[in-house]
Amino acid sequence: MGRRILRILALIVLVLWVGMSSLPAPALALTAEHQLVSEVWRIVNRAYLDETFNHQNWWFVRQRLLKQDLANREVTYQTIRDMLASLDDPYTRLLPPEQYRSLQTNTSGELSGVGLQIAKDEAEPVLQIIAPIEGSPAADADLQPRDRILAIDGLPTQDLTLDEAANHMRGPVGTLVTLTVARTGRPNRDITLKRALVTLNPVSTRLSQVDDLTVGYIRLSQFNANAAEEIAAQIQGFEAQGANAYILDLRNNPGGLLSGGIDIARLWLNSGTIVYTVDRRGILDSFEATGAALTQDPLVILVNEGTASASEILAGALQDNHRAQLVGNVTFGKGLIQSLFDLSDGSGLVVTVAKYETPDHHDINHSGIRPDYTVPLNQTITRDQLGTEQDAQYLAALDVLNQSRVVASVP
Repeated sequence: MGRRILRILALIVLVLWVGMSSLPAPALALTAEHQLVSEVWRIVNRAYLDETFNHQNWWFVRQRLLKQDLANREVTYQTIRDMLASLDDPYTRLLPPEQYRSLQTNTSGELSGVGLQIAKDEAEPVLQIIAPIEGSPAADADLQPRDRILAIDGLPTQDLTLDEAANHMRGPVGTLVTLTVARTGRPNRDITLKRALVTLNPVSTRLSQVDDLTVGYIRLSQFNANAAEEIAAQIQGFEAQGANAYILDLRNNPGGLLSGGIDIARLWLNSGTIVYTVDRRGILDSFEATGAALTQDPLVILVNEGTASASEILAGALQDNHRAQLVGNVTFGKGLIQSLFDLSDGSGLVVTVAKYETPDHHDINHSGIRPDYTVPLNQTITRDQLGTEQDAQYLAALDVLNQSRVVASVP
């Protein structure tokens, strides 16, 4: 009997101990620095695409960081950067207030620097060029998509975040910066660029008569807040002048605003899905074409390895809906979607929240979009030669439009 009582008492003690161990720990008195870390942690915990958080216990990450001594805001920022680095995702990153403000120039206005859109591969920490901005020092120096930047003014880029690399390339107009660039099949070289004021003028157009075709050529170099409105005005103007075929040039277009890609797709589609988005729960959201297209005329889209992100959404939407044929090279393959979150201290947080799929459910991240007609550009041409007889991909697009016109005329 006594042993039984002892066993029961031991069991009661064990149950009480287990129960007490599962109670929540007393709330910590968080400093302003710890509150900022916790704010970032909560956003990532709620929104980040990978629910394994790169195969780590995200709760333990928070608990460990909240025990650290955060002496000032710079220490806090570095702690947040270290926390985000553990996700092994170069696109999820902290933007301190000054960087956050400068980000706004990417979607409206102008910027001071060399004019490069850059990316980092998750598999290896190599800084890659997506595309140079037209008319920038980088474009004038013939920097190309997929070139790798190994160093900036002698500083290796391997351990730099995207924003740190961008900050090293930005600077006052007229100052110099030297990039160590690697290109497949060529020796590494140092290229010195003079920083300039880079104006973002994303839309350029031309109406040409080619045999029986009146071709509206529209080159879109970047998606910003006004791109869809500008292209709509150009299409309406071309229609009034008798255009009966179109070429939309998205080569070296690194993307920009997702909404811009969706809005421009709607200019060409009467109906149909434009893009699906997939979050970490596998939930599909979709964006649809609404309203009548501005034209039903044949359309060819020019793409290359510098066609990325929102421009891939646009190209994929029009290809899968059989509204356009694609000519050129396989696109860059950036199929991840980031959202921007305001933080309480005026900084910003960029978080990868979803991936996108084309209407036919192609996941293009890393694989890109394959054109209907693969046409290499065997020689380097200048910006002024784009969309001219010196442009082999443009000439191929004209051939496709002529074939479409012949097919359409067959009874």
